[in-house]
Amino acid sequence: MKRPIVLVSSYPPRRCGIATFCEEAREFIARANPKREILVVSHTDGRGEGVIPVIDPSRPDWWKQTARVINELKPYAVHIQHEYGLYEHVGDYGIGDANEGFLDLLDAIEFPTVVEPHTVHGRLRDSEASFLRRLFRSAELVLLKCAYQKWRLDWSFPGRGWPTPRNVMVVPHGARPDRFWSPAEIPALKQELGLDKVPGFSQHVVGMIGWIQSNKRWDVLLDLWEEVCSEIRNRTGQAWTLLAAGAMRDPNHAGDYHTWKNHVRILEKKGIAHYYEFVPRGDLYYKMMAICDFIVLPSIDETQSGTLARIIALNKPFITTAPMEGLTSQTLESEGGLLFTNRKMLREKVIRLATDENLRAKLAENLHRYLEEVVSWEIVARHYTEAYDVAHEAWESGTPVVLPMEL
Repeated sequence: MKRPIVLVSSYPPRRCGIATFCEEAREFIARANPKREILVVSHTDGRGEGVIPVIDPSRPDWWKQTARVINELKPYAVHIQHEYGLYEHVGDYGIGDANEGFLDLLDAIEFPTVVEPHTVHGRLRDSEASFLRRLFRSAELVLLKCAYQKWRLDWSFPGRGWPTPRNVMVVPHGARPDRFWSPAEIPALKQELGLDKVPGFSQHVVGMIGWIQSNKRWDVLLDLWEEVCSEIRNRTGQAWTLLAAGAMRDPNHAGDYHTWKNHVRILEKKGIAHYYEFVPRGDLYYKMMAICDFIVLPSIDETQSGTLARIIALNKPFITTAPMEGLTSQTLESEGGLLFTNRKMLREKVIRLATDENLRAKLAENLHRYLEEVVSWEIVARHYTEAYDVAHEAWESGTPVVLPMEL
């Protein structure tokens, strides 16, 4: 067996999008690297075979033990999933360390590092720019999810008098190529989920599926749904159900969670909506989306989205907010969704998709092509393998990675 690849990340059963991402990515990285063990150094709540739960940011020196464990594994490459909140040590008086511990970890790792930051805004705040500058210096290679994130660096960095980093590779958010249900299989799925027993649950379904967080803004569609549902019925004679399904993962969002859930319950009594509580993870996440004709994702704060990756995996037409970082970028690249900037546009787009079956079919076809050609985990895992090789060669030779500019 060759030297292992070590992933550093949060990991299930933690209720965390990065944890779910890492679990799925690991599966396909292992397939692409059958002669290497794929290990995970996780936070202390991570579990599973090959998972080493040691990261404890409640300790100011958490990075020391983490680096020691990683170095003892003697990895071929270390692939780190980064999100600011995952590695922030909050000390006395609630003051955070601005991810200093994470940067200390990078400097303490003695093997090639590939860092995949999940939040890189197009317009960087000063604190973000300062962190990224040090990140690019410390890591052999940095992976960004979208092309716009890379070419924006050529504005953000020189604008501060810094050279544009060149150790940057664009690798999109992966999507599963092996999750699809034909229209003929949907009735059985509804039965499996118990939705066939829900009074008034329609053949046609609009979905809002995933973690229930304040930034997801479920209320925008909930406020419009009764009117929109009536308009769709007047135009087509069809009954539609709004399926709002998911769970809360952050107690700080409890207020919106309870308000929105109660709103769905009110619509449920009118026979036009249904609330389904479930943890958005694994096959159930995909099955819940599979029964929908299309998905609405009214997020107001994203740079990329695991929810959108599942929408793409299932070839589901979608409507999402714009301009909104990675959501807009992937909508344009895939040509699989519609964009809205205000409530009037959202109303129009929902009615348009619900009343135009041919449009839904065209968008689904575009998403299928985008999945097969661009974002399939099988393709993304090959990009990761290339990144490990590039990082390892740079580390071994002492020559910094210099990749072409995006624009």
